[in-house]
Amino acid sequence: MFTQTGLPATIKDATGIEIAISQFSWKGFAVKLSDEQERTYREKGYLLLPGLFSRAEVAVLEDGMAQVLKRDGPEVARERDGTVHLVYGVHLFDDRLFALSRHPRIVEPCRKLTGGEVFVHQSRVNAKQFHGAMVDWHQDFGIYHRVDGLPASRGIVVAVFLDEVTACNAPVMCLPGSHGEGVIEAAVNPDGEVDQAARYRYDISRDTMARLVERFGVEAVMGPAGSMLLMDGNLVHGSSVNMTPMRRAILYINITDTHNRGAFDRPEYQAARDFSPLESLDDDCLMKWSAPGESEERVCE
Repeated sequence: MFTQTGLPATIKDATGIEIAISQFSWKGFAVKLSDEQERTYREKGYLLLPGLFSRAEVAVLEDGMAQVLKRDGPEVARERDGTVHLVYGVHLFDDRLFALSRHPRIVEPCRKLTGGEVFVHQSRVNAKQFHGAMVDWHQDFGIYHRVDGLPASRGIVVAVFLDEVTACNAPVMCLPGSHGEGVIEAAVNPDGEVDQAARYRYDISRDTMARLVERFGVEAVMGPAGSMLLMDGNLVHGSSVNMTPMRRAILYINITDTHNRGAFDRPEYQAARDFSPLESLDDDCLMKWSAPGESEERVCE
């Protein structure tokens, strides 16, 4: 375990790659991805940066999530028992979550990985609580290509963990390397009455999943609160039902390059209309909402 106050020479991310602490500063990670980290992202289709945001920053994001979870509009998708499953467009509804979408620890790695300027295509929070629903196997770009008309897979799914994600509370599971398959055609939109969370999702067929798992295997993405996951839009992923009372809340910001625009029919909270390049805010941009005395310590495993 690593804490900011310890300052060892290096830490290891979830893929076993050592990250030099020289890339870090007290007010945040410089997040200049190394060549090895970029290679891991290209090969596996995802990269986890453990404990990227401090406890104080996570507390600020928690407050922002708490506000959007109170909403009662069409942007809210609920579980069968009425609890909130997803809220779409969160960066449009809360200043703290807007700031997160412009945070340099998000914007700069995405610029590097896409090779240019980027904009937010969609944001959402998934507050997977006790008995929170399964999310079947899918590709995010498969949705955005079919539904929103994004022409190319040049997007990144950014996920910020607000809780510790363990093997017990329904971690995101992915098929490392499956992004190389491109858009998988053997995917269908769920039939019949479905909730808003599944309405536009194209789930991958069982036969196709059996073939893909045999080829790529399955990995669970786990890490402490404050971790950030970068995931290729074509990576096959999903999550199971949360069978525990341990919440697993994740803030998602889906980013793509500014030339990769569609012709959107969905409302703005599901497919944003602001194509202007993201401008990075200051690295401590979340701290103005922090309560006095909140710890800026980070925890990495």
